Amino acid sequence: MRLSKNFTLQEFTKSQTATRLGLDNTPSDIHLENAEMLFEYVVQPVRDHFGPTVINSGYRGEALNEAVGGSSKSQHCKGEAVDIEVPGVPNAEVAEWIRDNLSFDQLILEFYTVGIPDSGWVHVSYLDPDANRKSVLTAVKEDGKTVYKIGIQKD
Repeated sequence: MRLSKNFTLQEFTKSQTATRLGLDNTPSDIHLENAEMLFEYVVQPVRDHFGPTVINSGYRGEALNEAVGGSSKSQHCKGEAVDIEVPGVPNAEVAEWIRDNLSFDQLILEFYTVGIPDSGWVHVSYLDPDANRKSVLTAVKEDGKTVYKIGIQKD
């Protein structure tokens, strides 16, 4: 099944952890509807603008989310969020383009290191145009803990 022109449901639900543990990572109908909107309004436009786009983490059913230590409130569990990278394009540039050009609920430049363009990844979620918060954050490690800073921090 295709979620958009260039992305399949299999790419969005693929998980080495789920495979290793024998977990079913099939989204419910509502989660699938959420994913279709996420891909239509965010992931496919990123692909159309930058070219090939890699999904690092997509849908996570409850059991998989628990197995990977994800937040119980994670939008990944609702089919609303994805972690992506575009090979050859700095993750900060991808995040800035999404911020400036697309509708989204939450955008997080995660664990980006200045001077290492392919470090970290971009987390982005989508609800719908009327509910999207347009929250922009950067996740960094400080004293071994994840800290979220407002905006895209590149320095």
